[in-house]
Amino acid sequence: MWKSRRVFFYLLFEMIPPFVLGVIIFISILLMFQALRLTEFVLGHGIKFGFILDIMGYMSISFLPMILPMSLLFAVLMTYNRLSHDSEIVALKGAGYAGNSILLPALVLSLLISAFSAQTALFIAPWGNRQFELLISFLGNTKAAASIKEGTFSKDFFDMVVYANKVNSDKGTLEDLFIYDDKNENAPLTIIAPQGQIVPDNENPGHSVLLRLFNGQIHRRGQSHTVVNFTTYDVTLNDPIKFEERKKSAPSLNYNELENRIESSETEPQDKLNYTLEMHKRFALATACFVFGLIGVGFGIQTNRRSGKSSGFVVAVGFIVLYWIVYIGCEGLSRSGRLPPSIGSWVANVLFFILAAAQLRKKIT
Repeated sequence: MWKSRRVFFYLLFEMIPPFVLGVIIFISILLMFQALRLTEFVLGHGIKFGFILDIMGYMSISFLPMILPMSLLFAVLMTYNRLSHDSEIVALKGAGYAGNSILLPALVLSLLISAFSAQTALFIAPWGNRQFELLISFLGNTKAAASIKEGTFSKDFFDMVVYANKVNSDKGTLEDLFIYDDKNENAPLTIIAPQGQIVPDNENPGHSVLLRLFNGQIHRRGQSHTVVNFTTYDVTLNDPIKFEERKKSAPSLNYNELENRIESSETEPQDKLNYTLEMHKRFALATACFVFGLIGVGFGIQTNRRSGKSSGFVVAVGFIVLYWIVYIGCEGLSRSGRLPPSIGSWVANVLFFILAAAQLRKKIT
């Protein structure tokens, strides 16, 4: 019994370092895909490096439900592939250890990661995604002046055309302003002012931003041409009624919020479908940790030592790509109404579980 315990902990602790390494690798890969977006924020908004670290941190937290099963597969495959290459699996079987003793450490680790992944997917990742959304909104609004290019007409600036002869992005000040606002087609406005100031809402950041103009004129065209002189005039850049506090996206809703919106009679049918898919997706990704653990053992144990230690990484990447192809394809069928969400989100897990069971039957027994 003591020997079995020693083997159990030996195999278990062998998988932990590659699991941590896998988390770091996959987080780095996903952040690399966001590098262009982050670079745009640095150059376009002139934000500090500390904000970039916050963004990367929140993004990493929101990626965890996807990263954990991939990292577990990477760890189990690499560990059992190395044990096979070094003939340790053969030695364990020769010493009388049954296949269950070899499988049990991976099974326990998979269940632990599945439980942690479920907690992450239902509560932690939505929080990270929400903080990311609010931070992006805050930066976009408080750095609004950075989106106005000095000496050029800036279109699509909060549905207005804005021209400023001089722009100070750090202080949020503008000089020699020309604004054309045609949101009201029957009476478009032309505003001219020598000075302007971006005024963010510090008490409730991300909800409204004002462009405060000084000592200018408003020209209104309608049935007649009206000119109004002003000392101070505020232009609302975010309409609070239209903005509605930047509603939470489905990935930003925790378990309780998702459940309430799914059960609410006020939720639109398409939104209810999206929320239902999001709920099933989170449980499916948590369950994928258990399935990937079985896959890792089944395909990590190699009977041919010439396959080499590096084959574990190649096999892991192959399974990850294949899994996401199947999952995204079935999710697309669910969104189009061809498959129920309760089926489309779980097809990949079922197929991979069957494949893992068949492979384990060959290698463990």
